[in-house]
Amino acid sequence: MQDRTLSGDPPIPLTAAQVRRAVTRLARRLRPHGSLSATKISVLGHLYRHGPSTAGEVAAAEHHQPQSLTRVFTELVTEGLISRSRGDVDRRQSVLELTEAGAATLRGEVAERDEWLAAALGKLTGAEVQIVHVAAALLERLAEHDVAGRSEAGRDDIRHVEGV
Repeated sequence: MQDRTLSGDPPIPLTAAQVRRAVTRLARRLRPHGSLSATKISVLGHLYRHGPSTAGEVAAAEHHQPQSLTRVFTELVTEGLISRSRGDVDRRQSVLELTEAGAATLRGEVAERDEWLAAALGKLTGAEVQIVHVAAALLERLAEHDVAGRSEAGRDDIRHVEGV
């Protein structure tokens, strides 16, 4: 790992650890402000942004193996949040689609978490909110890089869609 800091800047490994801790703590604080797991939200979010998708497409986009999401898919179908049908091209594939109830649930989950976060941001100064705004954009850029540091910005599965 290259240490590309200027004199007086914190070392990159220290910054990486601080960002990891902060993001982890923030994610934990956001969890209770909704009833769905992060995995279920990511599956619903993918289907919201991209429309009907195969189980494999959803798994690849969310960096999982399809079999590791089988239980999540089954639960979401049982809860009426997604529907599952056979693929038109390959009848062996399941095509998952967000239901109206799933879209409404996702919007509610996101709104509830955003409401909590907006209240927390409201306790910061204007300058601090601006810094968090810039930091959020930078964190999005960091999330668009794979382990080798190559940008995945051109991939459809990571494009940000407002509200999800």
